Amino acid sequence: MAVYVVTWDLNKEKLNYTQARAAFIKHLEAYESIKDPGLDSVRFVSTTSTASTISEYLRQKLDTNDRLFVSNQARGTRRLARAKHLGLD
Repeated sequence: MAVYVVTWDLNKEKLNYTQARAAFIKHLEAYESIKDPGLDSVRFVSTTSTASTISEYLRQKLDTNDRLFVSNQARGTRRLARAKHLGLD
């Protein structure tokens, strides 16, 4: 299994921001993930899926002005060590 960092920025100007955020988080929870306790819009995801697959799936709940970043965490990096500390991998 690979560990990915997923971070996003939803446009807060939309009228239904709270509902959109809740829908996005629920969609994200289809994957095994751990929330970074210090960053509200960062999750570490453990899955056999690719970054492209994760991104395509999560974009289903985003508008065109929202932003999403998904990156595979290479073994031996500090972020992977952090993910291991959080119980992923």
